[in-house]
Amino acid sequence: MVSQEQLPESAPYVVLGGGVHGLSSAYHIAQALEETGEGSGSDVIVLEKKHLAAGASGIACGVVRNFYFSPPMAEVIRVSVELFETDPAGFGYHPVGYIAAVPEVQAEDCVAIQKQQAEIGYRSDVILGEKACQEHMQAIFPDWNGEGIDAVLHERQGGWAETNKTVENLGRLARSKGVVETDHGSIETDLFVAGAGPWGGHVWRMLGLPPEVRVARKEKPTSPVGDSPRVEADGNGSGYETKPIVTYWKLQEGDYWLDDVELADSSGKEPPVVHLDHVVPLRSDRDGHVIDQGPWGIYYKIGRRGFGVQGGGVPIKLGTETELEPYGHDNPEHIVGDDFTDYFTAGLAWAHERFRGKGDEWHTDPHGGIGAFTPDNYPVVDFVLPNAYMVMDSNHGFKMIGMGRLVANDIVRGGENRLDPFRLARYERGVTHAVSHSPYPWN
Repeated sequence: MVSQEQLPESAPYVVLGGGVHGLSSAYHIAQALEETGEGSGSDVIVLEKKHLAAGASGIACGVVRNFYFSPPMAEVIRVSVELFETDPAGFGYHPVGYIAAVPEVQAEDCVAIQKQQAEIGYRSDVILGEKACQEHMQAIFPDWNGEGIDAVLHERQGGWAETNKTVENLGRLARSKGVVETDHGSIETDLFVAGAGPWGGHVWRMLGLPPEVRVARKEKPTSPVGDSPRVEADGNGSGYETKPIVTYWKLQEGDYWLDDVELADSSGKEPPVVHLDHVVPLRSDRDGHVIDQGPWGIYYKIGRRGFGVQGGGVPIKLGTETELEPYGHDNPEHIVGDDFTDYFTAGLAWAHERFRGKGDEWHTDPHGGIGAFTPDNYPVVDFVLPNAYMVMDSNHGFKMIGMGRLVANDIVRGGENRLDPFRLARYERGVTHAVSHSPYPWN
């Protein structure tokens, strides 16, 4: 980083955030300026108050998947996976694939998702029927329990990435274009670009923007996120819900390991990332009590240390206000409790015989974070003022390292129609993203 003495008084582009969105946007803006002859990386300053990956990007689970019911999101992820695939070693990218195993209520969603993936050239297969799903999963995990699993979407691309390596590589790419990173001083700019992750709501308020937005009311709710919305009319018979621009959820993720059992596939190698949803009661592997009557879900992969299991479950809604500092593992209010350990390991024990009867044997360390969700749970990527542009990722952030490429097209090249579904105006127009049958707010 540069010192305060070296910091210029002004720069054409100032990007806030030393995580995935800030650094990807800075790198791609610099690249676009070079390619169009409109400038260079020295026109771009990145502001980060601590260090790279100090926020949500650094502690993310690192899953890279395209399991989205929303077609616009599928395209963003395709662009992002392409970027991961350009430098797997640099990004710490593990292209092991991704599997969603779900009950009958989500089977049609899987078919629709696989169809849209095929249309954009994203490689995946869908398996339907309990018997066929069981055979597919047991070829990967011989101890798999597939009772009641009626659909499997197997993404042959995707997997997961080491979070700090990914952010450091984005920083290296940005610096290679001449982008300057700093945590010092004040600076004037022609365009402010914010990729602040969970702090997006704070930046929104600092820009003087209203805390709520109007969302055109539909017969089907646009999303489960948000407090009880106010309903108003526009005088023409059209109804609107007034919703907060940001609602905070406490993420439920952790890193766990046993002394004598590992997560490996049938050949002893690293398996695909697994997303498991179900509607049957979930029972504790410790004492058998019912933790959740359903629906419930977990996602998991090999642990970030190279052993054990890292993953998560359905987050807990907090509301429109929460304390973000300190963020993550250092904040007792952010860390998941033992109740989540019981939930997560119960899900693992339901899925895999190898983990049954070991509910009291798991080791873990502090893990947690907060996600900031938009009114329909999908990103807002847009000019919010004539000289201010925001990437509010709605907790989809880490896997979307290619979003910065689209942002750069929008800012430098005069527009990007692939971002039209993420414009702020969609709320008042009532063109919000599709809602799946998943228990998660982000699918």
